[in-house]
Amino acid sequence: MELVQGTLEMLVLKTLALEPMHGWGIAQRIERMSNDVFLVTQGSLYPALVRMKRRGWVTSAWRTTENKRRARYYELTALGKRQFEVERASWQRASSAVNDILRARLVPGTA
Repeated sequence: MELVQGTLEMLVLKTLALEPMHGWGIAQRIERMSNDVFLVTQGSLYPALVRMKRRGWVTSAWRTTENKRRARYYELTALGKRQFEVERASWQRASSAVNDILRARLVPGTA
């Protein structure tokens, strides 16, 4: 399933709030945390990481993976942690409003 517009960066921020990770690990973690509902492609993940790095939300450094390969690891900055809280609060407001609309029932005699 495709992600809702604007949610990929929030999910990446959440993933990196748990621990620094390389790109493939980020994609895999999002897929696992969503019970395989959201599939994150490299074509959407890496441009998002570049944007987030440019905004100062993440930093990156080359490290050796558990499989002895070199990979770029991404880590949340203090600004990224604050941005995650902003985005999470905004998402909670929006999703609550959508749920309110979906639960709404037509009351006879009202428009």
